[in-house]
Amino acid sequence: MYDLAIIGGGPGGYVAAERAGAAGLSVILFEKRELGGVCLNEGCIPTKTLLYSAKVLDYAHHADKYGVSVEGASLDYAKVSKRKDKVVKKLVGGIKVKMREASVEVVRGEAVIQGKTGDVIIIISGDQTYEARNLLVCTGSEAAVPPIPGLREGLGGTVLTNREILALEQQPESLVVIGGGVIGMEFASFFNSIGTKVTVVEMLPKILGPMDDEISAMLQAQYAKKGVEFHLSCKVTAVEGNDVVYEDPEGNVCRATGEKILVSVGRRANIQGFGLENIGVEFALNPAGRPYGIQVDDHMRTNVPGVYAAGDVTGFSMLAHTASREGEVAVNDILGKSDRMRYNAIPGVVYTNPEVAGVGVTEAEAEKKGLDCVVLKLPMAYAGRFVAENERGEGLCKVIADRDNHQVLGVHMLGNPCSEMIHGACIAIEQGLTVEQLKEVVFPHPTVSEILKETVFTL
Repeated sequence: MYDLAIIGGGPGGYVAAERAGAAGLSVILFEKRELGGVCLNEGCIPTKTLLYSAKVLDYAHHADKYGVSVEGASLDYAKVSKRKDKVVKKLVGGIKVKMREASVEVVRGEAVIQGKTGDVIIIISGDQTYEARNLLVCTGSEAAVPPIPGLREGLGGTVLTNREILALEQQPESLVVIGGGVIGMEFASFFNSIGTKVTVVEMLPKILGPMDDEISAMLQAQYAKKGVEFHLSCKVTAVEGNDVVYEDPEGNVCRATGEKILVSVGRRANIQGFGLENIGVEFALNPAGRPYGIQVDDHMRTNVPGVYAAGDVTGFSMLAHTASREGEVAVNDILGKSDRMRYNAIPGVVYTNPEVAGVGVTEAEAEKKGLDCVVLKLPMAYAGRFVAENERGEGLCKVIADRDNHQVLGVHMLGNPCSEMIHGACIAIEQGLTVEQLKEVVFPHPTVSEILKETVFTL
């Protein structure tokens, strides 16, 4: 009998397992593929490894701006791919060590919930039966493949999801990306940097979905200058061989052709196939009445006592760092600690070059919610180090604050390395800091992070 069984070894599952094991609980973790889940094996880590290689290539191509001569800079796709695999393998190994150190039993195999008898949850994996007092479901998500004629038929060949595109052995000459969200733009950035002709077809009138409109537009303009072709407000109607057929805003039928086609229109929670119905777990429903994730409260509890869910399987904030925090909250609830999940300070990052990062409400969200806000903004060039390290680079820092009490409600940035700076804004929002309190914080100089302090001083 285990204190906690966890299905899924991604950022939600393995972090929860480590925390629970370190607290003295007996833990068993089921993972049918590799520890680390999609994030480590097919998402966050491999893509960032590729993107860093592309960034190094970008720097080499523009090294003359910094007084450095680099002739004949080129990228060896096979070596880049090999390094990506090496990084993933190393980090997977690190998680295995963490599980051993926390005395977590890891079972490599698919787990199915058989039922619940009293307070005991029964799980089957292979030909073994396991019992646990508590269950945490962290089964993650998979790439959504919409019912567009020809799309599913081309999967694994011309059509790729994030999984297949990471397994490419050769660089495609051209790529059509269906979906201009975070995943789509990161792959567009990588392939554009290494010389692939990239076309992005997006149904919305902007890229990067819910991220700040002004910053999204600035990033799009920069990538358009780099040669990425954007078709916004366009609905894809079919995939015919290497052609993506779409309707433009005027209703004209158009085609975008690519050697490969990446479908990146979002992700769907993995809620089927592992026995949730056997214990009566309830799902969250979309406006059409269809389930999109497991329903949980702010302690990550489902409607079934002793059963929790964390990460993408809830269908809500589908980010690795959200999953890890949700896993921690679930474990703390099991341990009887006071804790709850809050979503007002969850950062979002796009690892393009330049990077985009944001946390809290955007201008558009503030207006939609009827919030009376003041918007403060400054070009990144107001930070001396940004100018020193980003020759002719464009960037922006934007702070959204309540007009009356000046509480910081949102911070949004474009420019390197904002992914490493956004946590400061997360702390400010999480702790309810005002603009005046943020002004009193001493920032190191010279750093790009000083742009946050410079921006709030515009009030």
